[in-house]
Amino acid sequence: MVAKISIHHLTFRYNDTVALRDVTLDIPANEITVIFGPSHAGKSTLLRCLNRLNDLIENEETEMTGQILLDGQDIYGPTVDVTELRRRVGMVFALPIPLPLTIYENVVYGLRMQGESRKELLDARVEQSLRQAALWDEVKDRLYEPAMRLSGGQQQRLCLARILALEPEVILLDNPTSGLDPLSTAKVESSLAELKAHYTIVMVPHSVQQAARIADLAVFLLNGQLVEMGSAEQIFTRPRDRRTEDYITGRFG
Repeated sequence: MVAKISIHHLTFRYNDTVALRDVTLDIPANEITVIFGPSHAGKSTLLRCLNRLNDLIENEETEMTGQILLDGQDIYGPTVDVTELRRRVGMVFALPIPLPLTIYENVVYGLRMQGESRKELLDARVEQSLRQAALWDEVKDRLYEPAMRLSGGQQQRLCLARILALEPEVILLDNPTSGLDPLSTAKVESSLAELKAHYTIVMVPHSVQQAARIADLAVFLLNGQLVEMGSAEQIFTRPRDRRTEDYITGRFG
């Protein structure tokens, strides 16, 4: 296994709350790593550590110890360009947040912010990204309509396309299908299965069932601790830790 991201003894605190406790984990390249567990397990906190979004927390005292390496480089090192880090490690959130712009301008927004203005390149990246997000066929004749007219499922795939347009290396997804209907959820999951050939994907899933469907590597967190990790087949059929089994079978959570 080639580790794209290596996490070593990661502990993260908000004020007096320990959200993550001594987490050590290798995230393989070109696979879907699913981080699952009950509420307040530390799943979203872990995701946000991976592209330093926790740096943006206001009005709370935070502390992080440990190390996170991306391709062997410490992402919290003093020479790291955080803007470039967030381009390489993009994130899609639970609620889709399209910009009050056209579908086309939503997709190219990040590229324009980087100073890109070549129409040929922008056009190509729009089509490529929308195809990767399984949205092109639905919107190819509507690119200059407001993105707000899209359905919730379409808006979520548009937000994924907006990240893909920047050609990241890692895609973080924090419960991206929580508000979607089953058909839209299936489309997002199908897109992810194809995208892992080109990207490393780390996802907090909507449910245990979703985790079992899409994971290559499954990671179970409980109270900020990494309880167990392994292949989806092993974790969801032969968990080694009783706490994992109890959560998967619905005894708590």
